[in-house]
Amino acid sequence: MTTYSENGEPTDRIGRLRGAGVQVDGRRVGQVVIGIVLATLAILAVVFAAVGVHTNQQDDRLHHDGVPVTFTVTGCLGLLGGSGSNAAGYSCHGTYALDGHRYREQLPGNSFHRPESTVAAIAVPGDPALVSPASIVATEHSSATVFVLPAIMAGILLLLVALLLVLRRRRGTGPADRQEGGV
Repeated sequence: MTTYSENGEPTDRIGRLRGAGVQVDGRRVGQVVIGIVLATLAILAVVFAAVGVHTNQQDDRLHHDGVPVTFTVTGCLGLLGGSGSNAAGYSCHGTYALDGHRYREQLPGNSFHRPESTVAAIAVPGDPALVSPASIVATEHSSATVFVLPAIMAGILLLLVALLLVLRRRRGTGPADRQEGGV
């Protein structure tokens, strides 16, 4: 029910848009926000799970298919963290030879290596970008821990959906109730 002020204007208006009143349905806004949150959680859970699978596959390939190579560092760039006032590590690049081909790639890790220094590395034939220092390969292994974050996100998503279903059932706002109530 619309109420009117002394000058004849509806009092439930929030604002004017070219002379027309603007009304916001708070319930609809809430539904949209909840939908966005649920969709974001679902997408992030799937993306993080896919990243975990990819990381484990790369670790497995380096361990099972990798061959030793000598990586020659051609240069490193300092990486800044936070506000840009503190060093966060280094990004080094260089070359290595494998199966008669010379490849120019980034070297994983954040350690500084002098230009022209060599690093013992492991590379996967047929995938030149999959190269890593042997010291890193020795400490990295595929693990189920990469799935902890996606599992937590999926759990939160399921709890929110269950909570919404319980609240909807308690309020009697399901689709069947709307049809029976004539709304």
